[in-house]
Amino acid sequence: MPNPSTPSQSPPSQSPPDPTPPGPPKAPTLDLDLTTHTLDNGLRVVLQRDNRLPLVAVNLWYHVGSKNERPGRTGFAHLFEHMLFQGSEHVDTNGHFKYVQQVGGMCNGSTWYDRTNYYETLPAHHLDLGLWLESDRMGFLLPAMTQEKLDNQREVVMNERRQRIDNQPYGQASEELFSLLYPDDHPYHWPVIGYMEDIAAATLEDVSEFFSTYYAPNNAVLTLAGDFDPDHALERVEHWFGGIPRGPEVPPVTHATEPLGGERRAELPDDVTLPRVYMAYRIPKVGEALWYAADVFTYLLASGKASRLYQEMVYERQIAQDVNAYVYPTELSGTLYLSATARPGIDPAEVETALTEGVERYASELVEDERLARARNRMLHQIYVQTQKLDGMADLLSESTTLFGDASRVGDEPQRYHDVDAEAVRDLAADWCQREERAVVTVVPGDRSANGNGVER
Repeated sequence: MPNPSTPSQSPPSQSPPDPTPPGPPKAPTLDLDLTTHTLDNGLRVVLQRDNRLPLVAVNLWYHVGSKNERPGRTGFAHLFEHMLFQGSEHVDTNGHFKYVQQVGGMCNGSTWYDRTNYYETLPAHHLDLGLWLESDRMGFLLPAMTQEKLDNQREVVMNERRQRIDNQPYGQASEELFSLLYPDDHPYHWPVIGYMEDIAAATLEDVSEFFSTYYAPNNAVLTLAGDFDPDHALERVEHWFGGIPRGPEVPPVTHATEPLGGERRAELPDDVTLPRVYMAYRIPKVGEALWYAADVFTYLLASGKASRLYQEMVYERQIAQDVNAYVYPTELSGTLYLSATARPGIDPAEVETALTEGVERYASELVEDERLARARNRMLHQIYVQTQKLDGMADLLSESTTLFGDASRVGDEPQRYHDVDAEAVRDLAADWCQREERAVVTVVPGDRSANGNGVER
């Protein structure tokens, strides 16, 4: 019998494990219990069964956003998000929130360049409630639309613009950045919230036409995720949505994004203490391989305190208070976006130079294996966290169906990030992040009123 005081083998090493062990040949594929259907009226339905909790997420995407607007008529998609919570033929004003909250659920909506979505999370046995509410405003909104409701919500949206953009420190910078990066007639030129004068000019006839064009079952995706029987759930979807007539075919929005042919710049005075530099490049659209490379690239650049630009600009050189980078998941063209706030006494030109050099370094060097592995793992972590939540999973499935026509594509998202290698990051930086193909906006302390406060464009 061995002596317990004398180990029979060497103790385990006290050194940390290799931070970049060989990865698996494939990233774990998400196991999705999916069924998909299309109703006769064109509504695409995605059912994802998950019985870990007695809840159900109801998620409805309409393939309409600010990109479906036109100059002089901006802000309609976002205004409509508000109007859809003002009641429909069988639901009174604010009744949507009341019904959902009475059963312990939550609901909301959001607007983006390419879509508008509405969602509820409810106790599973209240699935019919969520389906009834969404079907009633899809099929029976116009009879309840009044001038009074439009006036009320138009003022709400105008106040939202004042609070979030016109009276917010640095609030006009991103709007100016996109107006420089995309031509006047490009669908991403104007802001999602719209311009103040366009919101103010919206008429009841305008919004009715917008609804009739885009809020139809054949321009929508309904996803249910949670604890339900798929056959029963599909029967209930058919019950509530099957009688809503198909709408007109919505022509796809296309736009050739021509090269800028030269850097675009602007300086914005603002009621701020510290200057801030914003920079943006047009990149491949969401879903393409280099879009995933760009997403990893932004993590390498400035996501988290261990990122290269944060280490250099905030810790080592101490020229910036913060630095950020991310990509927009948009379907006509992606956008890579960076910003950094200068520390007191630092010339914003020095901050801009540091951002530029940080981007261009990756165009000529291959990122180290350890950094790349950390960035990819972070992307995978975000996917896995989102898919563990019913509302997050439902939203991913609606997005994938709306943009790519395939809900099951979500299951392969981890592999797309896993496939990003050092060469892809270098190619993205070298081919898409050139100085002559970018927009730069510098916000400096000054008088904001010189910018017009968003009243006229």
